[in-house]
Amino acid sequence: MKKLFFILLAVVLFSTGALFAGEKQGAESDKVKIGLVTDVGKVDDKTFNQYAYEGMMKAAEDFGLEGDYIETQQPTDYEKNIQTFAEEGYDMIITVGFMITDATLKMAAQYPDLKFAGVDQFYMEPLDNTMGLLFAEDQSGFVAGALAALMSETGVIGIVAGMEIPPVIKFRKGYENGAAYINPDIKVLGVYIDSFTAPDRGKAAAEAQIADGADVIFGAGGPTGSGGIVAAMEKGVYGIGVDQDEYYTTMGGGPAPYLLSSAMKRVDNAVYSAIKAFSDGSFEGGHYFGTAANDGIGYAPFHDVKVPAKVKSKLDKILEKLGDGSLETGVTL
Repeated sequence: MKKLFFILLAVVLFSTGALFAGEKQGAESDKVKIGLVTDVGKVDDKTFNQYAYEGMMKAAEDFGLEGDYIETQQPTDYEKNIQTFAEEGYDMIITVGFMITDATLKMAAQYPDLKFAGVDQFYMEPLDNTMGLLFAEDQSGFVAGALAALMSETGVIGIVAGMEIPPVIKFRKGYENGAAYINPDIKVLGVYIDSFTAPDRGKAAAEAQIADGADVIFGAGGPTGSGGIVAAMEKGVYGIGVDQDEYYTTMGGGPAPYLLSSAMKRVDNAVYSAIKAFSDGSFEGGHYFGTAANDGIGYAPFHDVKVPAKVKSKLDKILEKLGDGSLETGVTL
């Protein structure tokens, strides 16, 4: 009888353990899942895609979610990559970049029960399940242009921009207007390059601008723009990064004695905010706007460059005025 008792006890304990294990596995399978589809590029590209990825992963950690990503190899893969997450049971999908707008809207209409957030995407008629994450790139570019003009000794500055799409156009026009705000006679050399992943072309463009007298280069085009600021570092002229603080990304944490700053576009904060809204049930279709008023844009620390206190004071005043509306960039699209 004792032997039978212990056999029965073992069976009960085993069954109970299996039950608990089954509940745990079920809880894990029920975990809310967030998927991120990059624009052409990788999540460690040290710029735009990486910033979005970091925002997603921070939100996943803070809100107990599961995050994953798909790196897009070519634009024709946009829809396929989004659909992969949708069919695998993901609850929210983040898509990165202006170029993926149409694919995002198409998939959002096809999967109305899922939530979508699109970085740099404006929707003429937003669906209830889509949120476009937009930024005042013209404000960020304006501050970068003002900094460039304040630090330039030749009166000639340059910009290596990426593809000629609205966010990049706003960066460039803002940069030009910010420089003119400081020095109406300044000369701004600029070029658009039809790729965000061509650092060699960005470097060559910057070298040409430097040869024409530019002593500050603004790289505003992902890794392509980063190639421009690398050229500036090598030639001993000032560079200004974009999106993230490129002191830690492109420059690997320094030393970088010629990297003035970076025109910050807080994609990470925007992605985090969208996921937070989804997590707490406040998500609504429409748009999020990152501006100088809500820390959606700004500029990175000067790090290794000794920038005069009066320059920093001037930039902070410009940011304050942009934030309260008493100063406008003059950029309209």
